[in-house]
Amino acid sequence: MNLRCIRGNITCLNTDVIVNSANHRLVMGRGVCGEIFRRAGIFKLRSACRKIKRPIELGEAVITPAFKLKAKYIIHTASQRYIDGKHNEEEILKMCYKNSIKLAVEHGCKSIAFPIIGSGMFGFNFETAFNIAFDTIQKFITENNYDIEVIIVSIHPYFYP
Repeated sequence: MNLRCIRGNITCLNTDVIVNSANHRLVMGRGVCGEIFRRAGIFKLRSACRKIKRPIELGEAVITPAFKLKAKYIIHTASQRYIDGKHNEEEILKMCYKNSIKLAVEHGCKSIAFPIIGSGMFGFNFETAFNIAFDTIQKFITENNYDIEVIIVSIHPYFYP
């Protein structure tokens, strides 16, 4: 297993797939989601998302082409907004990572890049969201013996690889 953390722009990576922290309607959002739509090509990505049965369930992952990005695919996963820690937020966040990795492997991907899902507009504390990401990914890949490179990407100013 190859798991590493970097600070940078996920849309610039040359991985097989990048993950979009999407809303359950798969419409262009703000933050990382908006950047992914802009760089991939808004109209093409919007059209691809319209072909997917929506809304997607929280924790579910779906895949589209990456169009203008260096990646081959974009996996869109819908996280729960952080409310108070008593609404399954952590479990749903873990499912976002697990379902995204599983879908990437099913599509023959050898590398995947994740943002820190939930740490922006969805309201998770950055450190908590990062720890959930790192621990979930490491455990899930090891348990399933997946041979995939995983990059966790952050633009957080206090993030150090």
